Amino acid sequence: MRQAQREFVIETHGPGLYEFTAEVERWLREVGLKQGLLTLFCRHTSASLLIQENADPDVVHDLAAFFSRLAAPDGRLYRHTIEGPDDMPAHIRAALTPASLTIPVVDGRAALGAWQGIYLFEHRQRPHRRHMLGHVVGE
Repeated sequence: MRQAQREFVIETHGPGLYEFTAEVERWLREVGLKQGLLTLFCRHTSASLLIQENADPDVVHDLAAFFSRLAAPDGRLYRHTIEGPDDMPAHIRAALTPASLTIPVVDGRAALGAWQGIYLFEHRQRPHRRHMLGHVVGE
C-alpha cells in the first residue's frame, strides 16, 4: 500500500465553479497508483468542492446563479458582516456543499463518469487563492 499527498492551489477571480480535473488526473499519473482512493479537501470555509457536469458550461453557470439567489449578499439579513456583505452568504453556500470529495482510483485515473469534472466552488466576490489538499492511498 502506498500513499501520496499534494496541495492544489487555484486562483479565483470571483464567484463560480473552477474546474481542476486535469490537474488531479496529471497528479494521479505522476503518483502511478493503479487502484485506490482519492480524497480532496478544501481548506476554506467560504469555498467548497463539487463533482459536476463539465460538458455544458450552462450547468455550472446555473448552479452559481442558483446559490447566489439562495444565499443573497444582503447585509441586512446577517449579523456576521465584518468581512463584507458576501462573507456570510459564502459561509451558508459552503455549509450546503461539501468541503471534501472521495473518488475511487481505477486503472490510475479518477473513476469519474463521462460528463463529470472536479470543481472548486468559489463563494466570495473578490479574487482568492484557494488551497485544496489531495491524498491518495492505493497500490
